[in-house]
Amino acid sequence: MLRSGILNPALLSLLARVRHTNTLVISDRGFPFWPEIETVDISLVDDVPTIAQVLDALLPAFVVGQVFAAEEFGRHNSAEKVAALKKRLGNIPLRFEPHVEFKKRVPHAIGLIRTADTTPYANLILESA
Repeated sequence: MLRSGILNPALLSLLARVRHTNTLVISDRGFPFWPEIETVDISLVDDVPTIAQVLDALLPAFVVGQVFAAEEFGRHNSAEKVAALKKRLGNIPLRFEPHVEFKKRVPHAIGLIRTADTTPYANLILESA
């Protein structure tokens, strides 16, 4: 039995299939469904869990080379929220791009983790190192 770290078996299975330069999407509750990629839905109620909480759970075990986010995140959220994301990522490069371009990356991902986050444009794409 697992005692710590990620406990969700579907999420563990998804993470185990991510290889070098593959991508993984962490989305908010309203992100469109993409039938061509596996989705692990861990939403419960509004903001449980958040994208930040999922990211915090993934970072100790997931080797991230870079992260993609919508540039609209900075326009629709406070400077503090943007700074918190950058701090959370540490030295991991964060690339902002238009939301339309961001969504073009989604079908190429190994999978998508749907959260219950209500933060506008908080979706992330993690690229493994």
